[in-house]
Amino acid sequence: MQIDASGFLDTAEFIASLNCDERPADTEISLLVIHNISLPPNEFGGSGVIELFTNQLDPQAHPHYPSLQGLKVSAHFFIRREGTIIQFVPCTKRAWHAGISHWQGKTRCNDFSIGIELEGSDTEPFTENQYSSLIALTHCLCRQYPIRHIVGHSDIAPDRKTDPGPCFDWDKYKLNLGNEKFFSTIKNLP
Repeated sequence: MQIDASGFLDTAEFIASLNCDERPADTEISLLVIHNISLPPNEFGGSGVIELFTNQLDPQAHPHYPSLQGLKVSAHFFIRREGTIIQFVPCTKRAWHAGISHWQGKTRCNDFSIGIELEGSDTEPFTENQYSSLIALTHCLCRQYPIRHIVGHSDIAPDRKTDPGPCFDWDKYKLNLGNEKFFSTIKNLP
């Protein structure tokens, strides 16, 4: 697994999202943000997330979807329940995943972060395949970019967001990264 100079992961399926733009000049990618998403809510395996990130979500397809009409969002990566990784935005560009956010005195976290969405919810455990893909992707990103912090969406937007949620096992994630270099970057360390 490698990321090229243009910010593309060689093992991911690429589906382009228009919901991105250029990062501010001379911005260092130093933050990794982990999210969860499922569309319809708490349903997995469908095309709803892809449709949302590519502005093709039919507001009449589900009772929840009218509330998302006109929403322009994306993430760099989406990890399905079986571990498949889909990339929507090259890492060199700014994906629109964090919204109004702040981390360590800096606002606009989209400017300096990479967003990874896990197919899931706050009420369902994530799969072993998802953790395996997330860990491999984390290693790859940390080799390519000067990632200094790994956090949840709830850490950068605590008044608005709860993801990746209480079912995300931060201890498992940290333990399986298997490299002390990463331990000092991840939230919730003792």
